Amino acid sequence: MSTTGVLIMAYGTPSTPEDVEAYYTRIRHGRPPTPELLADLVRRYNAIGGTSPLARRTADQVHGIAAALDAVAPGRFDVRFGSKYEPPLLEATAESFRRDGITTVIGLALAPHSSSMSTDQYMDRARAALGDDVSFVAVGAWWQAPGFLELIARRVNEALDKVPGNRHRTTEVLFSAHSLPEKILANGDTYPDQLRESAERAAKIAGVSRWDIAWQSAGRTADPWIGPDILEVLRTKKGEGVTDIVSCPIGFVADHLEVLFDIDVEAQGVAKEIGLNLVRTSSLNDDPEFVSILADVIRIAAA
Repeated sequence: MSTTGVLIMAYGTPSTPEDVEAYYTRIRHGRPPTPELLADLVRRYNAIGGTSPLARRTADQVHGIAAALDAVAPGRFDVRFGSKYEPPLLEATAESFRRDGITTVIGLALAPHSSSMSTDQYMDRARAALGDDVSFVAVGAWWQAPGFLELIARRVNEALDKVPGNRHRTTEVLFSAHSLPEKILANGDTYPDQLRESAERAAKIAGVSRWDIAWQSAGRTADPWIGPDILEVLRTKKGEGVTDIVSCPIGFVADHLEVLFDIDVEAQGVAKEIGLNLVRTSSLNDDPEFVSILADVIRIAAA
């Protein structure tokens, strides 16, 4: 049987503080950030230790997926990583498959929900880099993969166990994902629907009756982004009598800036300011059960 390529894709993160400006410039499609924008991003990285652990976390995830695939189908899959905004860029990885004579590549983004403005862009860029001579199989949203929401529900219950009187009616679970510009909605993008449905199902599996969704990490642009923002929602919940929040960033699969700063620093800061107890679910990272779930998604796509 011929080897099947697997292109694992993620957003990427700067490896060192010196890489931040180049990384931000790529995000802005070649336009260098203003000194103010750059300083703000550097400030956020400094708040979590200077750089994000995402590069290491992603490498561990990719290694775990490769090992899980090799355990059930030795030698069948060649797993490589490509990033959207930080070397190795996904185009370079895609081209490496073509150079090595691999004629079928499966693409999977490390994000459970899909959108025209996020995961679809990964797939479009990979497909273009691979060219017409390589068969490309794009894996879309995978939040419905068997076992994934059960894994999320377990994380929710583990976090609830840290809340005194965790089943009290003033405790609420808040599921969140990365916001995107509102303009995606004009074309019928189902991204918000995916978040709500995945949250609803995870809450049901966890046995949680009080839950809601929020959006986080909106970009610094003039365009309106999908809301309500999690910081706003925290204040609303406080006003409604909620005393404890379990934050479950279900749209993210690893520790990085959007989790370690946007939740653990910024949201936690607001929660403390207004008198809310906020506990976050632990990130999936390279949990063996999680990488095995993704390996199964890939195997099904390859069938």
